[in-house]
Amino acid sequence: MEKLLCFLVLTSLSHAFGQRDMSMKAFVFPKESDNSYVTLKAQLTKPLKAFTVCLHFYTELSSTRGYSIFSYATKRQNNEILIFWSKDIGYSFTVGGSEILFEVPEVPVAPVHICTSWESASGIVEFWVDGKPRVRKSLKRGYTVGEDASIILGQEQDSFGGSFETQQSLVGDIGNVNMWDFVLSPDEINTVYLGGPFSPNVLYWRALKYEVQGEVFIKPQLWS
Repeated sequence: MEKLLCFLVLTSLSHAFGQRDMSMKAFVFPKESDNSYVTLKAQLTKPLKAFTVCLHFYTELSSTRGYSIFSYATKRQNNEILIFWSKDIGYSFTVGGSEILFEVPEVPVAPVHICTSWESASGIVEFWVDGKPRVRKSLKRGYTVGEDASIILGQEQDSFGGSFETQQSLVGDIGNVNMWDFVLSPDEINTVYLGGPFSPNVLYWRALKYEVQGEVFIKPQLWS
């Protein structure tokens, strides 16, 4: 009996952050909630002085309300990195609690691919939507992003790892979430957009460590 209990405990712990090749898969958030989300485990050993995040998402919410796309919190800053859709405005991008906006009239009811990058040395932010760049902007020059990260899909963190609000939750699909600890070049972003190989070193969709909470499902991607 003791051996069985030990096995069950070890099995449970090993699945706390399971690793899986998520190629051609997506996380599906079928309804509003304040308790359904996915936690991602990053491969970080030092603070970030630059990064790039790329992903696909698909939702009908854009004309209805705002929602969180990517939430990276540390214990010192809830919105260390935040990609958020704001209704009637467009994409809100936050680093270290400071926000800039990239205006977009609307997101079509179709899968969307975004890439965003930031570097501390210049503060320059790039934001790409379906392979097309928006005008560059500047944010938090000289800042360093903490490595003690809680990274969550499906909800915005108003505290480290929690304090979710239903009206900020994502309803829809999200996939191909990759992150690098440097700024990708335009050619590299185009390669990622076209589905070409370019191995990430912080979050890697093909070897993703994650934990699912609540009503979230893994299904085949609806985009090519």
